[in-house]
This record gives sequence, structure tokens and C-alpha cells, in this order.
Amino acid sequence: MAAASLFFLLSTISFSISSSSTTSCRSFCGLLPIHYPLSIDDGCGSPLYRHLLSCNASLSNNSPPILLLRTPSGSYPIISLSYSNQDSHLIISDPSMWTCKAPSPFPQAPISLDTSTRFSLSSKNSFLFLNCSPDTVIIERRPALCDKFPDRCGSSCDSDAYLCQNFPGCPNLIAESSTTCCSYFPTAMESVRKMLRHCMGYVGLYWREKESGDGGDGDEVAEYGIRVDFEIPVMAKCQNCVEKGNGTCGFDTVTGNFLCLCGGENSTTSCEDGSWKRRVSAVVIAVSATVASFAGLAGFGALICYLRKMRPNKVVTGGVQSNENRLF
Repeated sequence: MAAASLFFLLSTISFSISSSSTTSCRSFCGLLPIHYPLSIDDGCGSPLYRHLLSCNASLSNNSPPILLLRTPSGSYPIISLSYSNQDSHLIISDPSMWTCKAPSPFPQAPISLDTSTRFSLSSKNSFLFLNCSPDTVIIERRPALCDKFPDRCGSSCDSDAYLCQNFPGCPNLIAESSTTCCSYFPTAMESVRKMLRHCMGYVGLYWREKESGDGGDGDEVAEYGIRVDFEIPVMAKCQNCVEKGNGTCGFDTVTGNFLCLCGGENSTTSCEDGSWKRRVSAVVIAVSATVASFAGLAGFGALICYLRKMRPNKVVTGGVQSNENRLF
């Protein structure tokens, strides 16, 4: 019984040590880098973005894994990521959007962002709505000042928008078809979902600066996708973790408290201070002491059993032991 209890205790302690100190954080999903505060492994990055990204295998054997953003309306492929402190964002693709290659007359509901997270719809997005009902949507030309001061304009959908006349990849699509187009600048994805109750489809575009290969001169170019901004929490502990000992920023999956992950072990500060080594040493000492205590108890119990077996079975008469049947 004692041996079984000892084995159970050792197994439990061993499991506790391994489960609390072996957090592995992947730094890539396919070709996309995964850095703080984002993560695809629980216990890595910031708890503010816990369970919001996933890395799934591609349907094609020759393609890399796909990084997905989880939202209330489903999971959406992430095209690119930027971790710039002043411009941190990700670009996602919505399969229900119209594109030159895949015009969809009956789209599904578009992406929905959870407003309780640190993700937000970027102001660098433009949305085009196609074949909207003129009975329920105000479709008209918007004054030029609306481009600079959108808050001063009403909620009309601009029928003379630049992008409607210059559809990326197929600029003549609208002009050569019976499709109507107007542009609207929603402040949240919920506004897009409401617009689609009265329109047949939508296109999400984001503006990015031209690169040198594009003849970059400070201008911007529109591309398919939806830009979602996110915040990078400023934490001195995380900076200290990375700079001292090349640790990885993470958190305790139970308490949510910060942890510096050091090659399979955890520290509350950095990988250089050795706090995780002291913690493991303390656990090992405690385990050794416990094992020794149980071993001592087991040995004492074995001695008592042995002595009892050696005791003669002679009957004690008159309640008095003789020299022959005395134990001590």
C-alpha cells in the first residue's frame, strides 16, 4: 500500500513539473512570423490575444500551413502581418468578397470582429457595395470634403467613388456590366453586415504604401483584403525577458500572470537570473525529501511486520509472558 502511494505521489509530482515548465512557442505558421503579443500556442504571447489565432494545415500537400484569425463569424486566412509599434496590423481575406477572379452574386455574411478584443477595423480600409437597393440605401455623390472630413458627411453611399471606377485588377468591370457600385466608410464590421442586408455583395480593400518595385513615391495603392489593427502592450517585463537570456514572453495558463519562457522552463523575470533553475532545484529537493520520508516509513513498517511474523504462537497463560514467548 505504501509503495503504491509512493508511486502515485511521484507520478503526480513528475507530471506537475513537466506540465508547468514545458511550454513550446512556435515562431512561424507557414511563412508568417508569430511574435509577441500574438501566438498560436497557449501560454505564449499576451493573454489579451489568447485563442484568437490558429495555424491549420493547408488543403494542398504542397502548400504551407495557413494562419487563421478566429472571429464570432468564423475563421479567416491571414495574408500578412506587421508588428511595427506604430502600425501593427494584419490583413485578412474574406472568401465571401467579390474579386475580379471570383465575383460572387450571393455572398455569405462578412467577417464579424469581437469588440471585446484588442482587434479593431482599420481606418485604411475602403468598402465597395454592389447592387444595393435604392429604396433602402442612400446612393449619391458625396462632396469632395468628405474624403478629408468623413465625420462631417452623412451616411450616404458614394456612387462616384474612385475605386468604383478603378476596380483593382479589372478597372472596367463596373462600366462593362450592369453592376452598380458605391463606397461607404464603416467604423465597424457590424456596419458592413447591416449594409449587406440591402446589397448583393461587397468588396474589402485596404490602402498600403507603394514599394520601390511599384514606383514608390509616397503614394498608396489599394489591394484586396481587410486590414485589422491590433495593440502591442508595452511591458518592461517582456522587454527584459527578451533582452536578458533571449527568452520568450508568455503567461501562466491558469492565473494569466506574466512568464518568461526559457527553453522549456519558466521564469518570472528573465532567463539570465536563474529563478527558474532555483525553482526547479527547490522542487527536486522537496521531492527528494518526500521520497526519503516515505522510504523511511516503508522501512519501519517492514520491520514491524517482520517482527510480528517472528513472534511465537505459544499461548500466554495467566496473562504472564515467559522468557520463551517474550518479544523484548
